[in-house]
Amino acid sequence: MIPQQKPYRPSVSTTFEQMLERVRYEGAYPTRARAEEAVRAVLASLGRQLTGDERVEFAARLPYEAAVILTSETPAEPLTGWAFVEDLSGRTGGTTATTRWDTGTVLRVVARLAGEKLLDRVLAQLPTGYALLFGRAELTRAA
Repeated sequence: MIPQQKPYRPSVSTTFEQMLERVRYEGAYPTRARAEEAVRAVLASLGRQLTGDERVEFAARLPYEAAVILTSETPAEPLTGWAFVEDLSGRTGGTTATTRWDTGTVLRVVARLAGEKLLDRVLAQLPTGYALLFGRAELTRAA
């Protein structure tokens, strides 16, 4: 008899407020409101890039409020990491440098919540350029 695999049930121990404080600290934002603005913008944009099981499982590993933000957007045309930053910059009215900072800060925090194995799968699904945004080196194969 083959044992049945139990469905994934996340144990999110981080609250949305704790996540915001971590983003505020790591991003050196002057206020919690500014950190929340970055979190909302970046997660909504990431929600447009993730699909399938990775999207569902990624959302399940986030605090409820963050998961709602991530899943409120309909997946759209895949963007490279740099195009993601440029698109988000256009949506928020920020500079690309500020948007790159916001993106890196938020994605590094949520990467820790997602865990290494899920992040590996997410990065395999996304076009090039996202590893650096999540705080990882992006290795490429030699030609």
